[in-house]
Amino acid sequence: MTIKLYNTLTQSKDTFTPINPDEVKMYVCGPTVYNYVHIGNARPVVIFDVLYRLLKRHYPNVIYARNITDVDDKINKAAQENNESISELSSRYTTFFHEDMAAIGASIPDLEPRATENIDAMIELIQSLIDKGHAYEAEGHVLFQVSTDPSYGCLSKRNQEDMIAGARVEVAPYKKEPGDFVLWKPSSDELPGWESPWGRGRPGWHIECTAMINKHLGKTIDIHGGGQDLIFPHHENEIAQGRCAHSHGEENYVNVWMHNGYLTIDGEKMSKSLGNFFTVREILEQWPGEVIRYALLTAHYRKPLDWSEDALKNAKASLDSLYGALREAPLETNLDASSSEALKAIDQFIADDLATPQALSTLHKLAGDINKSEGDTKIALQKELRTAAGYMGLLQQDADAWFKWHPATSAKSLSDEEIEQLIQDRQQAKLDKNYQRADEIREELKAKGVLLEDTREGTRWTRG
Repeated sequence: MTIKLYNTLTQSKDTFTPINPDEVKMYVCGPTVYNYVHIGNARPVVIFDVLYRLLKRHYPNVIYARNITDVDDKINKAAQENNESISELSSRYTTFFHEDMAAIGASIPDLEPRATENIDAMIELIQSLIDKGHAYEAEGHVLFQVSTDPSYGCLSKRNQEDMIAGARVEVAPYKKEPGDFVLWKPSSDELPGWESPWGRGRPGWHIECTAMINKHLGKTIDIHGGGQDLIFPHHENEIAQGRCAHSHGEENYVNVWMHNGYLTIDGEKMSKSLGNFFTVREILEQWPGEVIRYALLTAHYRKPLDWSEDALKNAKASLDSLYGALREAPLETNLDASSSEALKAIDQFIADDLATPQALSTLHKLAGDINKSEGDTKIALQKELRTAAGYMGLLQQDADAWFKWHPATSAKSLSDEEIEQLIQDRQQAKLDKNYQRADEIREELKAKGVLLEDTREGTRWTRG
């Protein structure tokens, strides 16, 4: 199957051709771990997880790396305020990040390099850039000299004057040119630091990803992903470092650059600086993780996605509909794509630059076919639906478990055992012809957010 991906570098949707068809390499920028991640941080995790699943279906070996930035000025500040080390702070929030991403069904990357464990690789890369005339030392800092890279600006498509004007560039006296950016900076005694040829210090943000890619994946990789906000300066600076560190500066650092669009609130970009953001952990207190995942897939990944309570409600209703078609269905997701036209259709949508809205529509069509089917045909279609949804990390749990989920913070929630007992009491009331009591129990459960459905197989219940 042909896979087409939009490449920010070429500004076109191109046929994906891996460097080595036997081993595809993908790197995605991960979190800076000083707080809980917000929902905007979760979008690239989900998007590139879908891409990872696609690549794994079509190539024998895929290496997916997502880094952890565990040394950063924001981490230093938070650790000082908490009177703890950066390792204690970053380890705690790394654990929270893993828990939150697991809750929204994200695959575990093959590699998760941490910045503090790769300082030697950063020092080596910085020294290489100095040796090749692309970086210089000044007052304990090492800076990349932008003017030495004639291709600088190739990703963001802006000239150097525009980039300097629009990037709040620090104009320090030790810089040769305003646009030069820091590769290494000195650390005072109270700040974390490592010994280097330029004194005790710590790395700049941009050098971290380049060094970890070079060390763990190689000088040139197939795909690099991240949010749209990383195009400049982070990824622009990565390209400069990666290309200029090569022997002749001619090899690509990354072949395909992919960037997801912003999440917005009432049309305004969601960000911590604006204060209009929600953490994934907060949302998980009120909604299943799969609802978050579904909502993040409802818009094409390169488009803005407006986040709202309505978006979550619609995602929950959509998943209710899909899981409703899977009642009494086996948890089987091992069908081959070639065995089903629906599977092939969904795979083709995802292979067309991750067209998840169209893929979701196909899931609902398949669910509609299930609801009109019976017997073996219905069972076969249910297997197709589970397998197809698995391409996007959806519908992988038991349908009854889905309908029994409830917010952990809900004070009025009944336990599963309490609900089952009331259903038994209702059945007994019916046997005793005490229909008034049976109706009272139904209404009592409804008031507690539990809806009953009487079927030939018995009474089902769903938390509303």
